[in-house]
Formats: sequence, C-alpha cells, structure tokens
Amino acid sequence: MSQVKVTLPDGSSRGYEQGTTVKDVAFDIGSRLGRASIAGKINGEAVDISYKIEEDVDLELITLGSDEGLEVYRHTAAHVLAQAVKSLYKDVKLAIGPTIADGFYYDFDMEERLSEDDFDKIEKEMKKIINEKNEIERKVVSKEEAIKVMKELGEDYKVELIEDLDDETVTLYTQGEFTDLCRGPHLPSTGKLKNNAFKLLNVAGAYWRGDENNKMLQRVYATAFYKKDELEEHLERLEEAKQRDHRKLGRELDLFSLQEEGPGFPFFHPKGMVLRNQLVNFWKEEHRKAGYAEIKTPIILNQSLWQQSGHWDHYRDDMYFTKIDDGDYAVKPMNCPGGILVYKHKKHSYRELPIRMAELGLVHRHELSGALHGLMRVRNFTQDDAHIFCLPDQIKDELTGVIKLVDRIYSAFGFKYKVELSTKPEKAMGSDELWERAESALEEVIKDNDLDYKLNPGDGAFYGPKIDFHLEDCLGRTWQCGTIQLDFQMPERFDLSYVGSDGEEHRPVMIHRAILGSLERFMGILIEHYAGAFPTWLAPVQVQIIPITDNHIDYAYRVKDQLAKEGVRVEVDDRQEKVGYKIREAQVQQVPYMLIVGDNEVEDKTVSVRHRREGDIGAVKIDKFKEDVVEEIKNKE
Repeated sequence: MSQVKVTLPDGSSRGYEQGTTVKDVAFDIGSRLGRASIAGKINGEAVDISYKIEEDVDLELITLGSDEGLEVYRHTAAHVLAQAVKSLYKDVKLAIGPTIADGFYYDFDMEERLSEDDFDKIEKEMKKIINEKNEIERKVVSKEEAIKVMKELGEDYKVELIEDLDDETVTLYTQGEFTDLCRGPHLPSTGKLKNNAFKLLNVAGAYWRGDENNKMLQRVYATAFYKKDELEEHLERLEEAKQRDHRKLGRELDLFSLQEEGPGFPFFHPKGMVLRNQLVNFWKEEHRKAGYAEIKTPIILNQSLWQQSGHWDHYRDDMYFTKIDDGDYAVKPMNCPGGILVYKHKKHSYRELPIRMAELGLVHRHELSGALHGLMRVRNFTQDDAHIFCLPDQIKDELTGVIKLVDRIYSAFGFKYKVELSTKPEKAMGSDELWERAESALEEVIKDNDLDYKLNPGDGAFYGPKIDFHLEDCLGRTWQCGTIQLDFQMPERFDLSYVGSDGEEHRPVMIHRAILGSLERFMGILIEHYAGAFPTWLAPVQVQIIPITDNHIDYAYRVKDQLAKEGVRVEVDDRQEKVGYKIREAQVQQVPYMLIVGDNEVEDKTVSVRHRREGDIGAVKIDKFKEDVVEEIKNKE
C-alpha cells in the first residue's frame, strides 16, 4: 500500500500507510494525545477524528480542552438537542443549529410552543442520549441521495439547503436513529459530552434564513462546557449580565426608551442626553487636539452617489429610499460619500495634506425586526466617522496617529482591547495589487506599534482592508467598536486629486476610521460595563443634596448654587420624604455623591458626604468638597 507523509505543526513529518485515520496518527504520537484528540485540521480544514488520510497533508490535532475543540464539542451538543426535541415532540422539522459565541442554538418548526418550562424535560432527554454513547458516523453522499434521505425524514428545510448547495456531494451525520445534514466535524461519540455541563438558556423567534417574509421558527439557545464548574461560572456571568442589561437599566435610570411608534429608533430622555452629550464633548475635544476639522453632511443624497461609491451593490437591501422632484434619493447608510464630496468641492495642494475630517453622522439601515436589540442593534445610529485624505508617504504616520487616538479614548473608560486585521473579502472592488499594498501597510503599522493582533481573513470592507478594535468589558465580553480602513478604491471612483510639488495632479489615499463605532451602541456598552454607575464625569446627576428637614432646604439650595457655578450637575431632593428613603433613591439612581445637610452642617458650613460605593465619608467643608469633585470630573477619574 502507498505511503503518505503527514507534516505536524512543529515541522516534523511521519510516514503512514494510505487510509490511516487522524485518530491513528494521534495514538501513534502518544496514547495521552490519542485519548484527548477529538478532531483534526487537514491543510487548515477541520475534519473528524475518523478522517482517512489518502495523500500527503499538513495535520493539526484538535483536543478536548482547546478552543477549537470546544466548538466541535458544542456542535455535537447542538445535534443532541435536535435529537432530543425530535424524540419528545410530534411533527418537528429541523432548520439549522450552528455554534455561536459562548454556545449554540437550534431552530425548530413545530406546532407546540416551547418555553423555559420545557427545558427540564428536554435536558433529561439529552442526558439520556449522551448516556447511550452512540457513535457518530459521517457519510458522504450525492446531493440526490441526501435530498431523498431528507424527504423521507420530512425535513423540508434541509432539502432546501441541499438544493442551494453548489457541491456535488453532501455529508450526513448519524447518531443512533437520528440523522442530520452537517459539514462537521463532530465528536466521535455522544458519550464524549458531559451530561452535567450543558444548559438550555432561552427560546426566541427567528425567521427562516433571517427573512421576515419567511416562517417564524422557534430558536432554542444553549451552551455546553467541558466541566460543570465552567458551566456554573458562565451561568453566573449571564446572571450578572442580565442585571446589567442596558435596556433594564435604561428604564430604571430614565436614560432612553424604545417606542412602538418607532421600532429600532431610540428616544433619548434628558438624563440620557446628558450622558450622550458628555461623550460627544469628550470626542470633539480629543479630535480637536488631534488635528481634525468637524464637518456635517446631509442625511439624504441622490441615489447615483451611492451607485458611484459602490454602497448600492452592498447595502441596497438595507437602505431607505425617497423621491424628491421626481429624482431617486436614498437615506445614507454610511458617511463616506458625503465626506468625499466635501473634499472634492475645491482643489487641494500637497501642502494641505493630510486633511482630517471628522463627522458625527446619523445613518440609517433597515435591520430586520427580529434582530433589533435595545441600543445595540438599531435602525438609526450616529457613527463617529472620520476620513483622512493623505499622501502615500503619510499613510504610516496617519495610521499610527489613529491608533494612538483610539488608545487615549478607550483608556478614558478603562477599556482593554484586542486588535484584528481583516483582509480582502470575496466581493471586493479594485485590483489584487492595491489590496496587497493596503494590507501590508496595515500589518506593518500594527507591528510598529507593538500591538498583538489576530488575522481575520476575508472580512475586510468591500473597498479596503481594516483594523478592528474589540473592547473587553468588566464581564470579559468583547465588543467590536473601533475600525481603521485603508482605501485606495474610493479616490479612484470619485477621481479625487491633489496638486503635487511637480505641479501635476495625483491621487490621495483615503483612511476611514471610527472609534466609538456607533454612539448609541457605545452608550449601551457603557451602561452595561458600569452597571449604570457611571464615573462622576459621565453621570447625569453628579451630586444629590438631601436636606434633613424643611428648615435646611434654603441651605441646600445655596450649596447647589455654589456647585452649579463650577459646572457640577447637582440636584436638591426637597420632597416630603424620610432621609433614608431619599438616600436609597439616590443610590438606585447611581448618583455618585449624596450631600446630607442638617443643623450641624448649616452651623459649620459643611456637608455630610456619602459616596454611592464607599458609604459615609463624613463632614467636609463646602469649598473642599467642591474642589475635590471638580478635580475628579476634570481628570475623568
């Protein structure tokens, strides 16, 4: 029998007989590795542990305990969930069941409405399937055979998926009496799952294929871990996240609301506007110091502009349209073309470049109703956009300048962040040469700034590669906010130019960038990150003065006037309520400082200071408190 060469990640190679499985290789390397291995990667593509090696390959083993192994583990748990639901309920049709961040889900079409009350029953059935330790068998069949199998099983959604595939063959996975359509890979047996380390979390509606014109299915969300204590830790984090939900806190703190009259269009209340304006003022000041000029461009522009920019081909289905004077117009989904028109309205000399233009631009995109989520997923939002027009030899310095600005702004909120480099997507404008040039420039500047980064192949914007910044909040969750995109395409499309030192016209390079990303979404992240207890500089009400009796109200207002003159946001609670009740109310509203004033404070010209976290601090002279709180606000502590 012919020999095949298997090259391992350390560069070493081993020879095996043709048809040797990934599992055989794992055990040949070592029995401990063999027992831990659950799948493999052949030439970078994930495969089952039973995969037969027929030619020379690069092999990487996927083990229990690894991040990639956990994805295989959860993928198998999704199939166990589907099998359990099929066995417990009548007339269930399966849709899809992928892994997602921190877990997985499965979509079902069934008459009976599932609720969390059904989860115990389903979990018991899943444990039964796990305990049966059924082998999971992979079978490669033709499209025609796969369609026949799924039609016999009554799986209409699977038939539709198969018919849409370009591949001539399809993989089916069988465990016991259950068969599903899947690319894999999977664990070798259901028994590899821990029956005490998975949990069904919630059920929600989801349109088939995300299209609101299709049938609404029932989506069961779940998670699974290698160990029970890992699951319990995750559930604790979920409970903490539930308490920090920005929608809940938005109501309690009276920051914003979501109304039926405007689904996906948030309403900001006075306290929410204070928070928003503090963010905007901070953003504007940092950009002024970084050499940006602020612009504002129209929300509605002619449809031809979006066709010229390329957004028409990529965003048309998510755009809003209108007619003006018999002409076709669109509500902007992006700010870039408006910024380009501002640049283009006059000639520029190389001496003017770089030109940095920043815009807090309101954009609109038609998100599906099922995808809307508080401030995190809306239909109109404010992008903190900026567009830099520069000379080719200024690219590196400008990118470095943006990276330093990102760091300054995120540091003000105490955020750590991770960096990703996203390269050319499948649908992209421009030549490979320009893309390679842009990707190399971004990678070089990342390394020059000593940033650790992860490569994200094929996820760049349609006009250029990008650096994405992922914030990490206090619960360890990550949020993609900032982005830097290097663009050689738009200057070509819009025939942008500058007059060089040689008196000739040349093409500038364009850098797109956002730091907060969406102002609304960033506010949602901040609400959850701080659990509503914003730093004093951001808090809608920074100081609440609480007079003990009506006799102390005049003094309370004199204190308020002194603080207000220094720009402190201060209120007096002069309601006819007990002091303890007023303090609790201020605590619930997450007011940083409460000043209690009574006879002693009036006589000594002091205030009794209470901090929302530290409790009673004691009596302090008014001038001393004023000085300290103003300094805290100024330094954004």
